[in-house]
Amino acid sequence: MATRGHLTRRLVQLYAGLALYGASSALLVRSGLGLEPWNVLHQGLAERTGLSIGVVLTIVGAAVLLAWIPLRQRPGLGTISNVLVIGMAMDATLAVVPDAHGWPLRVTEMAAGIVLNGAATGLYIAARFGPGPRDGLMTGLHQLTGVSIRLVRTGIELTVVATGFALGGTVGVGTLLYALSIGPLAQVFLRLFAVPAAPVGSTVVATGQPEGAILRP
Repeated sequence: MATRGHLTRRLVQLYAGLALYGASSALLVRSGLGLEPWNVLHQGLAERTGLSIGVVLTIVGAAVLLAWIPLRQRPGLGTISNVLVIGMAMDATLAVVPDAHGWPLRVTEMAAGIVLNGAATGLYIAARFGPGPRDGLMTGLHQLTGVSIRLVRTGIELTVVATGFALGGTVGVGTLLYALSIGPLAQVFLRLFAVPAAPVGSTVVATGQPEGAILRP
């Protein structure tokens, strides 16, 4: 019974975190003050293709997951769920939350989006069901090249931001504040949502999160 409860908690955290991540990203879109690095790319591609940003996020996530094959990374339940859930949650939130008008509302939505994104990151990673596709790309390139995770992550995110901005994605103060605050916020929420170890003798298999990985949609 204890083992079942432990697994149930992890699953609830996984899907609550993914859904909240999509919703928080939608708030950043509606604020119009800048997006997370990968969503700058997703929004730019959405502008060019006519697809919703959630659909683009899902397609890009699936494409990145294919890049795991030569990098010899192993997906977990969290990896596959990341590809399927975040985009749907983002589009669902965008369907009911209108664009923000006026600076007070725009700033409020930006701040709420960043903080809730940190909470979503803590929920998702603490569930320990495997990394998101973009995190696996980062750690795979680190293992392949020997370059530090910090430098690999910086290089990837600078590339996606620049490409997304060139395609029409929104870069602004929200992008900068997100970059500066997501690490500390994620650390706080990881501690808050930490799942205790499974009972001795449990058959539940916990898939660890790569060191230094932070969820990105």
